[in-house]
Amino acid sequence: MSENRPFVLTIAGLDPSGGAGILADVKTFEQHKVSGFAIATANTIQTENEFHKIEWININFVIRSIEVLFQSYKISVVKIGIVPSLSYLNRILSTIKLISPDTKIVWDPVLKSTTEFDFLNIEDHSDLIQILSKIDLITPNYLEIEQLIPGFVKDNLWIENEISTAILLKGGHNLNAVGKDQLFMKNKIFDLLPNEKNCSEKHGSGCVLSSAIASNLALNQTITEACKNAKIYIENYLSSTTTLIGYHYV
Repeated sequence: MSENRPFVLTIAGLDPSGGAGILADVKTFEQHKVSGFAIATANTIQTENEFHKIEWININFVIRSIEVLFQSYKISVVKIGIVPSLSYLNRILSTIKLISPDTKIVWDPVLKSTTEFDFLNIEDHSDLIQILSKIDLITPNYLEIEQLIPGFVKDNLWIENEISTAILLKGGHNLNAVGKDQLFMKNKIFDLLPNEKNCSEKHGSGCVLSSAIASNLALNQTITEACKNAKIYIENYLSSTTTLIGYHYV
């Protein structure tokens, strides 16, 4: 592998259609000229149109995979996708932080598939806040943020938000301003406005966006720069075809 390329790891589900999950993530890594690794949290049977079945990977197998990769490579950023529980996620985060405290972590909190399959239910929000403190950035949409932090948008809880984690609130489900993303960083909010491209809905677009951000962070961009440049990438992806599977290019 090239010594000039930083190492980025995705820990997420395997979607055999390649539109989402670790296959989509690694495609995105390659386009950003970073060296990508992948660990599966689940195997799925699905297409871009239908979700049939999921089998979760034992957490001990995932943890051992993480340990082996970190023993051999200096991984600068980890992107995390679907997980079956907060305890599962916390084991992953704790392992990474123990082995490599400086590694940045991006979590795309996929709570439900586009075909309405539930991956993760948030039951204990007190646990969630503690878990989020180990993550540098989360990338929820408007539906997900209300499950993660009830009232964040509806009741303007972002005004008193004390979570140290940066939040990129994706605007795909924002009926008042479709495509307008907002980056919440402590006391600052950055609006990321859409361009004029004719974008079409894509299966796994959240996976692609979060892995593009992870790639940019590995290339020493700030969180703000990483999100802005990832938005350009995802809009190119969304406008590349009119089908649910797009083409990857920078």
